[in-house]
Amino acid sequence: MRPPSPSIPEREFLLNALRQSRRLDGRRLLDMRKPIITFNEEMGYVEVALGKTKVMAHIESRLVRPPPERPYEGIISIHSEVSPMASSEYEAGRPSEEEVTITRMLDKVIRRSDTVDKESLCILAGQVVWHLRLTLHFLADAGNVLDCACLASIVALRHFRRPEVEVVGEDVVLHQPDERAPVPLAMHHTPFCFTFAFFHPPSSSTVDEIITVLDPSLLEQTLCGGTMSVALNAQRELCVVQKAGGVPLAQHEILHVVNLAVQQAKLMERFVEDTLASDWEKRKKTVEVR
Repeated sequence: MRPPSPSIPEREFLLNALRQSRRLDGRRLLDMRKPIITFNEEMGYVEVALGKTKVMAHIESRLVRPPPERPYEGIISIHSEVSPMASSEYEAGRPSEEEVTITRMLDKVIRRSDTVDKESLCILAGQVVWHLRLTLHFLADAGNVLDCACLASIVALRHFRRPEVEVVGEDVVLHQPDERAPVPLAMHHTPFCFTFAFFHPPSSSTVDEIITVLDPSLLEQTLCGGTMSVALNAQRELCVVQKAGGVPLAQHEILHVVNLAVQQAKLMERFVEDTLASDWEKRKKTVEVR
């Protein structure tokens, strides 16, 4: 059963707050919820939370035969699992429009932008390559699940370690982690996704400026006139720009949003690097104690 639409008082209260540059959770208009990254004992198993929005990402690897048209490249597949546990808007066994949009966006950000060096996943050309399977579990949807899923995917890829392999003649020897240290993935860049929500100015207002909000909550996402998701890395390399909704944007407004996303990407990359380094230090101490 789908939840009821926001009531008129909820709508008016939210819009009046945004006109005063205030948000219901206390953030400023262009403030992002602070991400919380939790690592599992298994490498490549990550849970990311943006406020109450939570997504878990898991990387699995196995050796397979490559397709004939790409004999020198490994394979990366993305799968998402959304259940009514995340939100009452989702139905079991029936992918929602939002889930399809998220999967397509992640495919563009991770696979088509060559986040992972696929040629480094090749063991024997035309015979054996690595197949990486990225599985996303949507645990809770409190708004902007796309950015949370993208962050979880990137962190999981950075955190993952594949087993070391050795080619002896035409045989491929797979070494266990206790024999040889697992190998991190070779990655070309680290893209992040940032979603902005837009609200029309009130009809009685003499100001035509559109209200822009970063990292919208579920209520903001429901009531906004449109959204734009920008995927890029800290080096200002633009991967994907996806706009949904009917709010028209001028060229300077789009450039302003992209510049805001660049600033956020630099902060996010530093945060992810520090978090991964902290987790690695904890793991090394655990090994030394053992």
